[in-house]
Amino acid sequence: METVRAAERALMARLPEGALMQRAAAGLAAACAELLGRVYGSRVVLLVGSGDNGGDALYAGARLARRGAGVTAVLLTPGRAHAGGLAALRRAGGTVATADSAAVDELVLRADLVVDGIVGIGGKGGLRPDAERLAGVVARSRAAVVAVDLPSGVDADTGEVRGAALRADLTVTFGAYKPGLLVDPAREYAGVVRLVGIGLEPPPAEAVLEALQHADVARLLPLPTGESDKYRRGVVGIAAGSARYPGAAVLAVSGALRGGAGAVRYVGPAGDAVIARFPETLVSDAGPAKAGRVQAWVVGPGAGDDAAAVAEVLEADVPVLLDADGLRLADREAVRRRTSPTLMTPHAGEAAALLGVRREEVEAARLAAVRELAAVYRATVLLKGSTTLVADFAGGPVRVNATGTPWLATAGSGDVLSGLAGSLLAAGLRAPDAGSVAAYLHGLAGRFAAQGAPTGAHDVASHIPRAWRDVRG
Repeated sequence: METVRAAERALMARLPEGALMQRAAAGLAAACAELLGRVYGSRVVLLVGSGDNGGDALYAGARLARRGAGVTAVLLTPGRAHAGGLAALRRAGGTVATADSAAVDELVLRADLVVDGIVGIGGKGGLRPDAERLAGVVARSRAAVVAVDLPSGVDADTGEVRGAALRADLTVTFGAYKPGLLVDPAREYAGVVRLVGIGLEPPPAEAVLEALQHADVARLLPLPTGESDKYRRGVVGIAAGSARYPGAAVLAVSGALRGGAGAVRYVGPAGDAVIARFPETLVSDAGPAKAGRVQAWVVGPGAGDDAAAVAEVLEADVPVLLDADGLRLADREAVRRRTSPTLMTPHAGEAAALLGVRREEVEAARLAAVRELAAVYRATVLLKGSTTLVADFAGGPVRVNATGTPWLATAGSGDVLSGLAGSLLAAGLRAPDAGSVAAYLHGLAGRFAAQGAPTGAHDVASHIPRAWRDVRG
């Protein structure tokens, strides 16, 4: 967050004193008014700490009070509240209480809107006891909750939540997205996130996270030309499935066929199931090394204990995607010494096994985990889950996926994603781009397939073309 702070200092040096806070407060007040619907007569409680977030909340509260809202500021550190904001609120007719007042709980429980201005981007660890108690009261209320810049108690840099934190329905953040608003578990506390421009210009080169949008993905999608044939578009090899899990092979192939490569070669014991569902697949039972030329391999989904196939694929001088059983069976040093790109796609449990930690540790610090995995294996790592992250061992911003739906947590969904990403690798995308684009399309396809109801992996695969057209459109 030092990049954001430096940009703020540079901007404040060019503006009249207090102008930056007034810009933030104006955007915050507008978002609160929109959420309330009717400002006049509404009951608003501001939870005010000692930092600039508290000042933003006070100035926004003054604007709401001038429009007829009944606004009360609850001061957690009365002697350190922003003096200018406090004066503005009082001039507008707002009232002030302290956190230890006996009436505070009732104020919060009767509020229509609570504005969280307790802790700013410099906060580390969970809430202090007085703030934690207030957060509990807010959770019992029926008020809508708006967080100023980010919810109090979450780590702005990492998305970690190390103790109690306040949950928001809407987070109004200023100037730039903070990593903690995009990465779980903190993202879950942020609710809907709205960015308010205040003239801040942090250097793009110093970004910690990137979130691709439609236009970014559209530029990366592989498109055939008049000179293309199935081999020039790329051939992806799929070494997946087993007698116990033939469906994994079918689903990986289904994703690969929709990923931009010109042809799919399948190698493994589920050839009959694959060819029955997708007769266009080139099927072989001779093993990866003798299957024919490919531009990328996908190995591991449903592979059981076929360590030989994994080892053969890792020796290939083409990009390789490792998933599922392939992650478990792959030799770490064999992965590290590869000179062609490697894309690993673990979920939190698999990532924990690879790092030798508990799953809960990965889920609590996803950003740190994906970076560590990429460094340890000298690979690109796509960490699946509630927040999908893509990190490359060469460094640069970690990419966070902006699409998806909880309905994607269904058996076989990851197999479709692996086939899709492998196909993009074969079509020529770099490993970070292949992982990021695949996650984006897969997430969109999941939304289209589910539309608010349960869906299956096969349905997700069938909606990839719609996601592709949506991005390009």
